[in-house]
Amino acid sequence: MGHKPYNHIRSWVIPLFFYKSYIVYLGSHSHGFNPSSTDAQIATESHFNLLGSFLGSNEEAKEAIFYSYNRHINGFAAVVDQKVAEDLAKHPDVVSVLENKGRKLHTTNSWKFLGLENNGAIPSNSLWNLASFGESTIIGNLDTGVWPESKSFSDKEYGPIPSRWKGSCEGGSKFYCNRKLIGARYYNKGYAAIVGPLNSSYESARDHEGHGTHTLSTAGGHFVPNANLFGYGNGTAKGGSPKALVAAYKVCWPQVLFFGECFDADILAGFEAAIGDGVDVLSVSLGGSPSDFAKDSISIGSFHAVQNGIVVVCSAGNSGPTPGSVSNVAPWIITVGASTTDRLYTSYVAIGDKRHFKGASVSDKKLPVQKFYPLISSLDAKAKNVTDNDALLCEEGSLDPKKVNGKIIICLRGDNARVAKGYVAAKAGAVGMILANAEENGDEILADAHLLPASHITYSDGQLVYQYINSTKIPMAYMTHVRTEEGIKPAPVMASFSSRGPNTVDPSILKPDITAPGENILAAYSRDASPTGTDFDKRRVPFNVESGTSMSCPHVSGIVGLLKTLYPKWSPAAIRSAIMTTAGTKANDLTPILSTNQEKANAFAYGAGHVSPNRAADPGLVYDLSTKDYLNYLCAQGYNTAQIKQFSNDTSFVCSKSFKLTDLNYPSISIPILEYDVAVKIKRKLKNVGSPGTYVVQVKEPLGVSVSVEPTSLKFTGIDEEKSFRVVLKSYEPNGSGPKYLFGKLEWSDGKHRVRSPIVVRLGG
Repeated sequence: MGHKPYNHIRSWVIPLFFYKSYIVYLGSHSHGFNPSSTDAQIATESHFNLLGSFLGSNEEAKEAIFYSYNRHINGFAAVVDQKVAEDLAKHPDVVSVLENKGRKLHTTNSWKFLGLENNGAIPSNSLWNLASFGESTIIGNLDTGVWPESKSFSDKEYGPIPSRWKGSCEGGSKFYCNRKLIGARYYNKGYAAIVGPLNSSYESARDHEGHGTHTLSTAGGHFVPNANLFGYGNGTAKGGSPKALVAAYKVCWPQVLFFGECFDADILAGFEAAIGDGVDVLSVSLGGSPSDFAKDSISIGSFHAVQNGIVVVCSAGNSGPTPGSVSNVAPWIITVGASTTDRLYTSYVAIGDKRHFKGASVSDKKLPVQKFYPLISSLDAKAKNVTDNDALLCEEGSLDPKKVNGKIIICLRGDNARVAKGYVAAKAGAVGMILANAEENGDEILADAHLLPASHITYSDGQLVYQYINSTKIPMAYMTHVRTEEGIKPAPVMASFSSRGPNTVDPSILKPDITAPGENILAAYSRDASPTGTDFDKRRVPFNVESGTSMSCPHVSGIVGLLKTLYPKWSPAAIRSAIMTTAGTKANDLTPILSTNQEKANAFAYGAGHVSPNRAADPGLVYDLSTKDYLNYLCAQGYNTAQIKQFSNDTSFVCSKSFKLTDLNYPSISIPILEYDVAVKIKRKLKNVGSPGTYVVQVKEPLGVSVSVEPTSLKFTGIDEEKSFRVVLKSYEPNGSGPKYLFGKLEWSDGKHRVRSPIVVRLGG
């Protein structure tokens, strides 16, 4: 959808950033300090006259003005385009023209952390500014549906739905779309094929679980002031593309035993519909085990979407930190890992010897201030005929109420849900719960809406609490009320749950591609679901704090929406390249990004690095790809002609005999096997999307590997000009300890832009 001419004033609300809001200050009134209603009316008419002289009529001025300061301050606030504002500023009656900027409350933080806003104001270099808040983009979401009444999907100040939208609102009974939430559909036949006939409650795109509402509002939710969960994180909620139009495709339903909840037939139906409807971006926060591309509904559906120019963004999975756990690994998908922001919802644990430990929580329950309670380990509170392991984990029925009643209990993380442990503890009479990480969880602490006062602490702190209990006759503890802390360092830190590489389907493609905020994310929620997602929790909230790569995926989807608005002709591959090559690998304290075990993270955790939206707006160069490139890639994968037709109906396509897997023009470099003293040669091609310039290469070589690039400089004189280069990698040190992975970096720079690609090499034994 392009910008509509301003003389169609009713359309001003669609491109709300192109037509910004301004305050036109005219000084004082001539009517004195005690104006009558007639005086006020005359003042307002003078405002209409002034603005109407620029817009062509008073009627259009009345549409544009949303405040007339007509009593004590002389001026008005209106939505006009920048040229009108500039002309107004030159008028002799005008004292000044001020852009209507937001001021500081605490925001919902992710976008501030990513540099799109700063203390409530929007910097001049913000991608939000450059891309008009994503106002021309349509973002679709394959998920659990949407709660259409959420304020995040309000269409206030939106204009007509663009004519290019071919979708419809088929959300079921009592489900309504609007000019923001422009489409909804549901697909459940694949689900019904597993569970049997469904009743009428399944004939709806309404979100009964909260997940889809949370993800869609993170990608494209409107501005909602005073958003919070139980008062925590209060600020203005918004998506990455807050002026985007959104559509919900419900393909996920209540979980069926071990079969999952989002079935392939429904997922493909959702992709099919979204492509036909005309979405620009598809956000897909779901997945399964990594599998061959031709056997993966998300891979197939996303391939056809990308063929149609749709950018597909998927979550990497929540099976980390296990190596090789990353899913959604097709090279035409943007695959997103999860990491922290610099915000934490904290509740401190104090123990009887005056030590304090920082924990995380968003429980709405509070202990009396500074009142200490007896502290007990869940193992010491074990019920009869229960295993030690079940008691440690606070499994259902594992605790003896006589031992627990009136005490704070410490439970170990693992197996059952974190909030379920609190429920078990509360039923047994605990006044509070300390949730301690297992060793594999390291320092990752998550804020959950526990049903009792609770604090989630790190593994090392948990060990200290256990030691204190075991060495103290009468252990005591207290937990502070939850508060919102910002400026946490270091951040980001990789989430332990975020699935890791290497890519087990094709190790020549590095996955994930990028990391983004995915821990403790506040966003809109279904009013039909509890904040813990459990049946035993009867609370209902309009916003909720959630964690997972499901939360990081829509952050990138929102950023893609901005880039799609800014560069509507860019291919999905070019947009991915811009995001990857401008990503950062350092935290806010300028140290390398860490994992939750305090070790340095690597490209198997974060791909190219942490997303940097403002830098992605000006990448300089991109690694572009077409459908033909992907088909050649599939040929090199060994797919035959019949299988290729599953991906494309291009009957004229013939496989290139010279194409190698490692030659796919991907923004990262991954060498599946590098034997000692055997050179591996790969090709890449860069397209200029910036100003003319000469780029010079720099390489940080993986340890024990030589990396040479030819040529070492590339001169670009025009837009869309392409230049190729070759990379030769060679291991010069015998590896006697068996296969191992090494990491490096290749960077092209013209002095202004830094076009970075991670290098991953697997040395042979």
